[in-house]
Amino acid sequence: MPQFTFHTVIKLFTCAAIVIATTHTAFNFQIVQRASSTGGEQGSFPKTKSVLEINESVRSDKFTGGLIERATLQPGQPDIEITVNVPAFKLTLWQSGKEVKTYSVGVGRKDYPISISEREATEVIWNPAWIPPDSDWVAGHRDVKPGEVIKASDPRNPLGKLKIPLGYGYLIHQAAKASDLGNLVSHGCIRMLKSDLFDLAEKIVAARALPVSQDDIERAKRTSKTLVAQLDPPLLVDINYDTLVVEEGVLHLYPDVYEQGTNTVENLRAELLSSGVDASQLDDGTLERLLNRVSRTKEFAVSTKSIEAGRAVSAGRSYPLVKPAVRKRATARRGEPA
Repeated sequence: MPQFTFHTVIKLFTCAAIVIATTHTAFNFQIVQRASSTGGEQGSFPKTKSVLEINESVRSDKFTGGLIERATLQPGQPDIEITVNVPAFKLTLWQSGKEVKTYSVGVGRKDYPISISEREATEVIWNPAWIPPDSDWVAGHRDVKPGEVIKASDPRNPLGKLKIPLGYGYLIHQAAKASDLGNLVSHGCIRMLKSDLFDLAEKIVAARALPVSQDDIERAKRTSKTLVAQLDPPLLVDINYDTLVVEEGVLHLYPDVYEQGTNTVENLRAELLSSGVDASQLDDGTLERLLNRVSRTKEFAVSTKSIEAGRAVSAGRSYPLVKPAVRKRATARRGEPA
């Protein structure tokens, strides 16, 4: 029996209504047949899928009504799910339909893209071993062999301190460095900073009331001893690819990082229409100018009120996809320079 979470149900009903309302547009809802041989750092599995792809972010006003509810995590409340919008490089943990926390991530390279699909996380593993797959990804690493079990303590292990398997070799795991965030860096996996990954894992443990103590977790952090927390039922991870999204009254334009042809004037006009934004006074040239403000490392954002007032270009701003880390100045010890 498939799981139907809060966001899954909302998307099903909302998307059905949007399809009916936009039948006269070239809205990007289509049946696709796509072959993929991608996989995570742990494994690689050929995969062909034919699905109705509605790759819209659950943060869209079409699903939230223009307001994203936010809340702190409630322990013992198991209705949680994870969503990832690949072009935005953002992973969000939700509980009962409310945003708990959003993290910046890195994702798969163009030649090893992350699977745009609904996945299921079945366990959380601290100090995971790595078994290199028989792929050209591993062939470039001369110091490892396919099928070799590389322990958590081994510096050749690229998974870091924690992984969350998503099936078919896809993983959420530790980033090698901070610059992984906002970039296409992995073999089809999602990478997070170690501190963020620990935080996400502990929130999952608390929400699901998993039989893993805080002492167990702290021990796993300090040592290389493997700790496993099973997720039963599995945790839904909805990975989507939405480059044009209206969120809380703001249009966000993200880079088409996998070059899927999503950032077109036609698609942008359809997105505004389906989001209830009156863009009738904007000609195609103006929409093209908005799209041209997007770069590989920056999004372009403008409020829908500014769009309707005819100030879409002048009022909009470009923002980094990943906010620069703020380095805290260390307190100098006595006798040391500040």
